[in-house]
Amino acid sequence: MTEAGVREKLLIASRILRLAFFLFLFLFSIKLMSSSLKMLGGDVAASIVRATDTPLVGLFIGILATSLVQSSSVTTVTVAVMTGAGALSVRNAVPVIMGANIGTTVTNILVSLVHVTRRDEFNRAFGGAIVHDVFNVLAVAVLLPVELATHFLERSAMRVTAGLEGVGGLKIADPVKFIVRPFIEVAKRVLIDGMGLPERISGAILLGVSVIGLFVSLYLIVKLIRSLIIETLEQFFNRRLFMNALFFFFTGLCITAIVQSSSVTTSLVVPLIGAGVLTIERVFPYMLGANIGTTVTALLAALASGEAAAVTVALTHFLFNVSGTCIFYPLRFLPISLAKALGERAAESKLFALLYLALIFFFLPFVVLFLQKYVFGR
Repeated sequence: MTEAGVREKLLIASRILRLAFFLFLFLFSIKLMSSSLKMLGGDVAASIVRATDTPLVGLFIGILATSLVQSSSVTTVTVAVMTGAGALSVRNAVPVIMGANIGTTVTNILVSLVHVTRRDEFNRAFGGAIVHDVFNVLAVAVLLPVELATHFLERSAMRVTAGLEGVGGLKIADPVKFIVRPFIEVAKRVLIDGMGLPERISGAILLGVSVIGLFVSLYLIVKLIRSLIIETLEQFFNRRLFMNALFFFFTGLCITAIVQSSSVTTSLVVPLIGAGVLTIERVFPYMLGANIGTTVTALLAALASGEAAAVTVALTHFLFNVSGTCIFYPLRFLPISLAKALGERAAESKLFALLYLALIFFFLPFVVLFLQKYVFGR
């Protein structure tokens, strides 16, 4: 083997070792978050529940949080862990999860702005980027009222969770708990016994550390996986441009489950749509697959937490995306037509694209949360 070949092998091995370390950090952060929330006590749990007890507010919290971190996985994992720790009810978590689905599409829109100087390309790219957003908004518009009236997603997820508990499915979390528990106990002892801090203050510090650890670990996991397989993915797209819809759907699902980021998966095809290599119609099944594939991260985190409520939330996310796909793939002309119309409008006025991005993902959620806190006093 040549010297260059040896260096390449060592580089790959180094990335794999770093990936293993960040996976450990990810699992550690999940357990630390759950433990720290319990240290904070019932007052904090009550305040979180009050902040999300209005479905519309919960929805916009999900949109804003995901837009800011540009990762629905971070939001949904955090919500699942908080629910498992008792700081959030499953019922209040559902609108937040739905909002996270909308917020995750902001990355695609940012990618499409690369084409802003070329009108035709920007028309196609913006439409291709926003079709994911349009689908999620339509899915929320249909399923949120139905869920509030019937709670069918919550109840279905609870039945599946009960089935998993019945066969011992949640026992998969035990080895994770065994590995990370000593590290969490050391962190607690350092703050409480070593530094003499009260339990609630120690819990707040550990919660902050866990959130940072979760975000950093997931970001680096996605980055490392992407660096390991990005060339393979690009070659795959070049070879499989004319695959059928079902193949495209499962491609989006599997790649997103591996990469653990629908933002990465879907943003890969936006430049191809802008260049006219792929059409929105062809990419739509791929977007739907990615939408379902992204639920794997929260499900893994929920299983790692070992809490039935966390698994229920993760399953609710999965069932929501599956339900949306079942409704709007047969009606795909609707999100596709709306996305194309918005693409044409954005190509005519670049200001429209920027206003859409700012209003939907940032300004409107801020206004809703401001009104909820300072006007309605909730």
